[in-house]
Amino acid sequence: MSKKPFDMKATPGQQSAIDATKAAGRVAMESAQAIAQINQQAVQELAGMIQKRVSELMKTQDPKAAFECVHAEVLQDAAKEVMQYHNQLLQVLKSGNKELADIAETMIQESKVDLIHFVNDATDNAPIGSEAYVSVFKTSFNNALQNFELIRAAMAESFTNFEKSVENVINLSSPKSSSKKKS
Repeated sequence: MSKKPFDMKATPGQQSAIDATKAAGRVAMESAQAIAQINQQAVQELAGMIQKRVSELMKTQDPKAAFECVHAEVLQDAAKEVMQYHNQLLQVLKSGNKELADIAETMIQESKVDLIHFVNDATDNAPIGSEAYVSVFKTSFNNALQNFELIRAAMAESFTNFEKSVENVINLSSPKSSSKKKS
């Protein structure tokens, strides 16, 4: 019994999966970094805004004027900041989703091509007399390819629905321009 040494080289299919995993990891890391940067910026802006507002409130003698200042300026500014922060996060998510959808689509297409090539090689080299088995196998394979395409379409629809959800949230959080009064 001869022992073959373990081959550490990746086959093209394995290398493709490794590359896709690395790309998906890169997208996740870049999205996390972008979100961390947005959070850091938001905290810095909030700290500056709070410091400014507190110093303004400390100058105010009248409690009613302080309340009006908080209500009119502080809360409105805070709402604008929250909307801006929210939109930035949603844009990062949308961008990352698009990249992940592209990676998944590429992986699916490469896997499909590899599988078709494998089946064609296997059936072309089938022994004489196995035509009935080859026919059954090819029919089963073609059915599997149709299911494969249904899965791909469902995945694409899932990414599209996520993107639409992000757009809907952005639209809901944006100020309405139609709420302006007509003269």
